[in-house]
Amino acid sequence: QVQLVESGGDLVQPGGSLRLSCAASGSIFRFYTMRWYRQVLGKQRELVAAISSDGTSTYVDSVKGRFTVSRDNVKNMVYLQMNSLKPEDTAVYYCNADIQLKPYGSIDEYWGQGTQVTVSS
Repeated sequence: QVQLVESGGDLVQPGGSLRLSCAASGSIFRFYTMRWYRQVLGKQRELVAAISSDGTSTYVDSVKGRFTVSRDNVKNMVYLQMNSLKPEDTAVYYCNADIQLKPYGSIDEYWGQGTQVTVSS
């Protein structure tokens, strides 16, 4: 059983910073692309950032220059450093990863349960 668990969400003032973490547990052979999504109630889930297994990262335009995604392949973790936060960054943030459980096995997508980020004065 693979689980992704996010942490680090909080209430922060505009201009502040937060660091989200996502820890994977279970018997995992290999991680591939890892992603952060966010969702506001009543709106579609939005891909915020992604990082491939070779460390290549991509971002949605609205967070470029403010957010940084990183990963630790030894600890099976992915992070999202969020700086210069704005009220429009308020959302539930979800961790997502493509995971292979065993050699020659299928690569499947897993989701965390989400962590709330609220940016407000």
